Amino acid sequence: MAASSNSSLSGSSISSDAEEYQPPIWKSYLYQLQQEAPRPRRTVSTREVENRPKHYGREFHGMISREQADELLCSVECAYLIRESQRQSGCYTLALRFGHQTLNYRLFYDGKHFVGEKRFESIHDLVTDGLITLYIETKAAEYIAKMTTNPIYEQVGYASLLKEKVTRRLSRTKHESKKAHVAREGNTSVEKVHTFRGPHWCEYCANFMWGLIAQGVRCSDCGLNVHKQCSKYVPSDCQPDLKRIKKVYSCDLTTLVKAHNTPRPMVVDMCIREIEGRGLKSEGLYRVSGFTEHIEDVKMAFDRDGDKADISSTAYPDINIIAGALKLYFRDLPIPVITYDSYSKFIDAAKISNPDERLEAVHEALMLLPPAHYESLRFLMIHLKKVTQNEKDNLMCAENLGIVFGPTLMRPPEENAMTSLNDMRHQKLIVHLLIQNEDVLF
Repeated sequence: MAASSNSSLSGSSISSDAEEYQPPIWKSYLYQLQQEAPRPRRTVSTREVENRPKHYGREFHGMISREQADELLCSVECAYLIRESQRQSGCYTLALRFGHQTLNYRLFYDGKHFVGEKRFESIHDLVTDGLITLYIETKAAEYIAKMTTNPIYEQVGYASLLKEKVTRRLSRTKHESKKAHVAREGNTSVEKVHTFRGPHWCEYCANFMWGLIAQGVRCSDCGLNVHKQCSKYVPSDCQPDLKRIKKVYSCDLTTLVKAHNTPRPMVVDMCIREIEGRGLKSEGLYRVSGFTEHIEDVKMAFDRDGDKADISSTAYPDINIIAGALKLYFRDLPIPVITYDSYSKFIDAAKISNPDERLEAVHEALMLLPPAHYESLRFLMIHLKKVTQNEKDNLMCAENLGIVFGPTLMRPPEENAMTSLNDMRHQKLIVHLLIQNEDVLF
């Protein structure tokens, strides 16, 4: 059933032909640094070492001096080995080459390997995590020191659920939870170190939580995820009622689909199904903006109820609200659908003048996408092709949709407004090509 092309306009506004540049909520700088952090290089012993502990491999070199370890590692950056102390039998040291110097760490094992608080299943993971931390702290020490100065806590994440309407709904529990929080302050912290599976971003400062394990802390009352250093700045407005929030929006795409064992996020499937059921002929579909407050309501419905969220015409008669909620989902992804790693390949493809070569380059770039990103993009392009097939009614051609979805699906790795503005025409062209050629490219 087609929605009236005019009825939705009374509660909506027409956006400009070119989407205005909006800086991303989630900051990618530390994520980029982790991606480019050096990998460990194991230095194996060329001789058979007697009395090697069973939990060490050929990286164990036995009783050698600090000077000997330095000589073995000095020519290879990020090389590592394990040695036994010559002065104290049974004490072990991890020697790691970083920054053109050999670093030495006392190494322990209690079923897991550790040099500090973090415990690892393997030496390789320990060294990998250590190199990530060393690299990020070397490159971004000043940035990290200032991370907490511009928090996004009040705009996104759990705090977005504490707006006026929701606050009224939870008002009875808020006073009680605050009293409980004050009582706990004199006792024990409710924030626990947590290992996040898949990329996660801090819900206080919006920066990436780096490392392989124990990347941050999670509030055991409300589920808020933050850096350890950010946790001390989080206001005392903990809401235990919010622990049941499923957090569909602003969650890493791959992490979300793995958690729900689905090929695509439920938001994508449900919104597209609703739009195709009643909105394909709606004039200005995806270009007409629904009320922001109502779009936020849809977001909260998904975060609260998951696939039980009611986005029917009874709840939201204006189809532009559902279209806006779908765009918001893609825009709020910490890693865009067209990932940072593949971004330059797509932009380079857009710059090729020969149509056949350009299409081949786009196809090659698509092969770089993780499965969940590829499948979500494929499904969206099939849908947008259907939108263009109703252009006579909705006035939305592939070029118009490219203008709308280009900056939504693609963001440059560098947080630079000028780069984003310069790339917009290439982003638009890529989405235009993906829609027009979805049957060939996917």
